[in-house]
Amino acid sequence: MKSYPEKEGDVIYYRDKIESLKDIFNAKEITLENDRLVVDGRSYPIVDDVIILLDPAQYPPILNSKCKNEEQLLDFAEDIQFTFSEEWKKYPDILPEHENTFLQYFDLVNLSDLSDSRVCDLGCGIGRWSFFIKDKCRELVLLDFSEAIFVARNNLRDTDNAIFFMGDIKRMPFRNDFADFLFCLGVLHHLPTNALDEVRNLKIFAQDILIYLYYALDNRPLHFRILLGIVSMMRMPLSKARNPLFRNIFTWLAAAGIYMPLILLGKILKPVGLAKYIPLYEAYNGKSFKGICQDVYDRFFTRIEQRFSKTQINTLFDTFTGVTVSPQMPYWHFICKR
Repeated sequence: MKSYPEKEGDVIYYRDKIESLKDIFNAKEITLENDRLVVDGRSYPIVDDVIILLDPAQYPPILNSKCKNEEQLLDFAEDIQFTFSEEWKKYPDILPEHENTFLQYFDLVNLSDLSDSRVCDLGCGIGRWSFFIKDKCRELVLLDFSEAIFVARNNLRDTDNAIFFMGDIKRMPFRNDFADFLFCLGVLHHLPTNALDEVRNLKIFAQDILIYLYYALDNRPLHFRILLGIVSMMRMPLSKARNPLFRNIFTWLAAAGIYMPLILLGKILKPVGLAKYIPLYEAYNGKSFKGICQDVYDRFFTRIEQRFSKTQINTLFDTFTGVTVSPQMPYWHFICKR
């Protein structure tokens, strides 16, 4: 596993962020003690500038040598945490193509409006979206429940307006409206609970929320859904395999033997207007092979994958005053306004 550099005394990074932390937690008193943050008497370890909010039962391997694992949680999907930890350690780099994807996700957002805002990136992974928004906001809060949060810290090593948490989206100890704007892209559909309910639960934390959930291919031809059914059947046994060599070989073979040929076929058929009928073409045309491999890893080794139609997303009007679904890829990303 890659080792991330630690400063002597991880609390140093947070010495000028006490007031921000007080506000986020709605705390009366916050102190820094050696390698931990103490919030109104409750202690949270700090490892490589990352504040650990997780219940001990949720600690990934990187923390096991530092803390005891004593409790068990009923709705904690350990295999999902493992897969995303391994995925982002294997694919830790922010690629040039990620900026274009960032702009696609944020097509519904006026980025200039965020200049004086606290922005929260829930399920931040390696911080690839935060990397492109860090200079467009006043303060950035990143949270992930996998070891990817340490990769994010490394990728944003030169950023001074960010606060890093390893925590569970379902158990955030933050005050209501702790963020001015919150985004959660490609995360909630991997939880062991209904993703739309989790969107509703986020309502208390910010006025405006940007979400991306896997789409049910409801705007695609039937053969797209047939292919998805085959992939889903393959995913269940494959997600149980943890051997890194097997995962690496399968990822490369699937990218080279399935994704690349379909992308090539789409390019051939584009002049006659048929590219849109080729699965994967529109989503992956122009992406690097490394970027495709990362998505293959995500697609085949993640056990939980929920998908939603545009109609289902619009049921969120029962909770929010406004729900705007972007007509553009990636499908479906949408803004919820309280």
